[in-house]
Amino acid sequence: MIYITGDLHRDFTRVFAFARKKQTTKEDILIVLGDVGINYYLDDSDKILKEKLQELPLTLFCIQGNHEERPENISSYKETNFLEGIVFKEDKYPNLLFAKDGEIYNFLNMKTLVIGGAYTIDKYYRIKYGHHWFKDEEPSEKTKQKVLEKIKKQTPIDVILTHTAPYKYLPREMFLEGVDQNYVDQKTEHFLDKVEELVPYKKWYCGHFHTDKRIDKIIFLYQDIEEYPK
Repeated sequence: MIYITGDLHRDFTRVFAFARKKQTTKEDILIVLGDVGINYYLDDSDKILKEKLQELPLTLFCIQGNHEERPENISSYKETNFLEGIVFKEDKYPNLLFAKDGEIYNFLNMKTLVIGGAYTIDKYYRIKYGHHWFKDEEPSEKTKQKVLEKIKKQTPIDVILTHTAPYKYLPREMFLEGVDQNYVDQKTEHFLDKVEELVPYKKWYCGHFHTDKRIDKIIFLYQDIEEYPK
């Protein structure tokens, strides 16, 4: 079975509970829509968490978030093939996979495009007070070009998985009070608008906004864990 959920931020309590309830195995896949949090501190605490997650009877397929280092910047990750696309994997932790931005995967015979990353709205606060912030949090221009080239060559695409959402679908009721949106970089969201206009998709899943809701074909996930696709 394949399941999907939103941001975890290193808290796997509900994932372990879900796995026990469903009696899953490592043959089952849980898609996490960014900010899984296992490459956050980049020290032994990350290794301890990954060791714990080896006990999880699931394979995690993680979309890149904005509150974690990209696996391509970590030397222990290697590229490997998975469901007709490329993922990043560490040999020690074979059930923890990171999708590569711009890849198209075959989930249940559905062509699935992945575009991770987003802007951190409290970026300057994090930098000022020494909290973790990652300079490659948003998709690069090279990645965006790769996405545009792929969707020209391969249509239709059935499902799109992203961390943030297209600009026109942003859940503005979830915007944090006290944050001046005029200073929030939304170029990734505007790029996803362009993708949304170009691709005749069936479903689009995203996280980032810590809400569970649906707008047209856009599905925001946070606490909910759903069967994929639903």
